[in-house]
Amino acid sequence: MTRVARDVPAIRVDGVRVATPATALLACARDLGLLDLVVLVDSALRGGCAADEIAEVVGQRGRGAPLLRRALGLADPRSESPWETVLRLLHVTVGAPVIPQHVVRTADGVFVARGDLWLPATRVLHEYDGGVHRTAQAHARDLRRDRALTAAGWTRRGYVAADLCRDPVAVLRDIDSTLGRPHAPARIRPWLDLLRTSTLTASGRARLRARLT
Repeated sequence: MTRVARDVPAIRVDGVRVATPATALLACARDLGLLDLVVLVDSALRGGCAADEIAEVVGQRGRGAPLLRRALGLADPRSESPWETVLRLLHVTVGAPVIPQHVVRTADGVFVARGDLWLPATRVLHEYDGGVHRTAQAHARDLRRDRALTAAGWTRRGYVAADLCRDPVAVLRDIDSTLGRPHAPARIRPWLDLLRTSTLTASGRARLRARLT
């Protein structure tokens, strides 16, 4: 429970009075790390919350507003899942801008696939492969999609949570190779800083527990 000294902007959902999404994000920003907060902002934007509403909230003074402002600057409503947001932010923090939900077509315009992240000026897609891809039906569909991408001259790389949280330098090596730049493991440091304060790591969860208690 959060105690406030003034009325909180609210809406009604199924007859229940609740804080507006932007106000709820500001409350979360008081305790969460930046990575977790961007995941929430992406979800809110994709769910219909206007960026202007969040911007109005972060324009106010108060605890959490500076972090929420940073999160809004990093947000992208095209992310379709929390882990897609995480994968996108890894790329951004190592200096590799990406375009989410890129549509790949053949030379004559036939649809091939829509990829999680496209590294511009390349023919490479980086995607997050969650548990939904592990069923036999999904696996068969994914293989057909991979063959179609290969036939169209594209490379697809899939990553899982362990890659992003436990071995991100390997992901960075793929990025460096794709961009044709020398591999520099030190580039991963900003990403490790984000991870350290997020609930994806033990240290981040301990930090949150300490703040909440």
